[in-house]
Amino acid sequence: MRSTRRAALLALLAPAALSAQTPQLPRTHEPQPTTPDITAADLMTRLYIYADDSMMGRRGGTVYNLKATDYIAAEAHAMGLVPAGDSGTYFQDLPLLREMLDTSSTITVAGATLKVLDDFLPRRLRGGPVRSLDGAPVVFGGALDAPDSLAPDVVRGALVVVGPPRAAAPRVQLNGLLARFRNAAALALPGLERVTPQFRNALRQPSLVMAGSAATDTTTLFMQVTTAAAGQLLGVPLDSAKAGATGRTVQAHLIYRTEPAPARNVVAIVPGSDRKLKGEYVAIGAHNDHIGFTTNPVDHDSIRIWNHVVRPEGADDGGKQATPAQQAQVDSLLAAWRAGHPGASRKDSIDNGADDDGSGTVSVLEIAQRIATLHQKPKRSILFVWHTGEELGLLGSRWFTDHPTVPRDSIVAQLNIDMIGRGDADDEVGRTKEGVPIHGGPDYLQLVGSRRLSTELGDLVERVNREDHHGLAFDYSIDANGHPANIYCRSDHYSYARYGIPVVFFTTGIHSDYHQVTDEPEYIDYAHMAHVANLIEDIAVHVADLDHRVVVDQPKPDPTAACRQ
Repeated sequence: MRSTRRAALLALLAPAALSAQTPQLPRTHEPQPTTPDITAADLMTRLYIYADDSMMGRRGGTVYNLKATDYIAAEAHAMGLVPAGDSGTYFQDLPLLREMLDTSSTITVAGATLKVLDDFLPRRLRGGPVRSLDGAPVVFGGALDAPDSLAPDVVRGALVVVGPPRAAAPRVQLNGLLARFRNAAALALPGLERVTPQFRNALRQPSLVMAGSAATDTTTLFMQVTTAAAGQLLGVPLDSAKAGATGRTVQAHLIYRTEPAPARNVVAIVPGSDRKLKGEYVAIGAHNDHIGFTTNPVDHDSIRIWNHVVRPEGADDGGKQATPAQQAQVDSLLAAWRAGHPGASRKDSIDNGADDDGSGTVSVLEIAQRIATLHQKPKRSILFVWHTGEELGLLGSRWFTDHPTVPRDSIVAQLNIDMIGRGDADDEVGRTKEGVPIHGGPDYLQLVGSRRLSTELGDLVERVNREDHHGLAFDYSIDANGHPANIYCRSDHYSYARYGIPVVFFTTGIHSDYHQVTDEPEYIDYAHMAHVANLIEDIAVHVADLDHRVVVDQPKPDPTAACRQ
């Protein structure tokens, strides 16, 4: 699921992540032949391959993501799926570029020059060109955790400086801030002087952006700035600025260098059996990328314990620090762990992404194998798309829906799978709109978006779960309108929904290993994952066999507008 280090951008970086649970599965697993059925054993075999250290975190735009997509395509070929990418292949290439900011870039305000790296660090967080900063007015957007109170015209085209939070430990998502100031040219967060060298280095890494994006796809630039630079931009000290007040005007000289970066979706089809309906598609998708690796190894087991106690939602809890009681609990658990595992220190720097979204990727493979081996194929065709670049801003799914390899209006529904490998009672899988922690359970499953475009689709999902005796317990609380986690906008289904295609997003939620080096195959609940994957396969076949397209009875969004939950 999208947004890890983005949450950390708000935290000025503290320790990474870890959980107190003792792993029940081995760190390695010998692959076994897979079967036509969707089974825990098959999923385990596939995921230990797909989330192995050799994949180096599968970051989009890298050779490691190409290695991952090679595996998917080879499996699709072995199953006999029909290639549906470019030029008769399984691959749809994206025109992705690696973009680097030249260190000679400057911002000038009131005659003073702010230097990149020293005074400000800009970072593109979404695809498309960033809006021009040259001649932009500076506006104070209020506190980090303030409500959305400024009129859109106040911040349109401006460089918005956001002040310190009002609360001691806010739960603020950068996605939410970008939505709050979506009309701004740039969003600046003070505190660059306090970030660690590792985090500063992370901000300096190249961005991955799409070539040839239309001007309508311009996005807000994110910047970390020093507190002193924030005062220079505003013309007053940061702690005396008033929300909505206009500061100075900036002149920006930002120089970018680009080079091609490899990126591709994997696309395949099981053709339908009905002569009249096989030209329509039920799409099933997951994202094939994760967030890569770092050059700063951490102690895997101790960091897992620390996160489980202090940051139960992993990267989404990026700003949290340990209370004295929590630190005492961490110390106790860590001492017990080390006593039981003498000399077992494990340095780790790879974000394996076993749950995010290895679980979705291999579940789509299992569903594809199951449907491909059915004696009676569904009436409509089943379209499988493993999207790249979800973690970079839904790049792969956006590219696919903007440049579909089948007619866009032939896609009757899209079922998105992102993180279905966890969700037990020990996992904090999210929070309600009111901020109450949610925990999973034996049959737990979150649904997002299932009735936002089609009431019929949402009802069908409920009916299949009930009448076909899957027995999963659905949780819709994360799907609430205005939910601050903004989950509806954070995974690939939205790229389809923005075009009016009914969607359902299936997830067991986040957890303390979310976007951490500890998201590994040994911590996955494979039986639960198989349970969910079997439900999704059943739903897909039911939708494909309907005598009509699922009815769209809710307003369709503007496909070019920013998503807001």
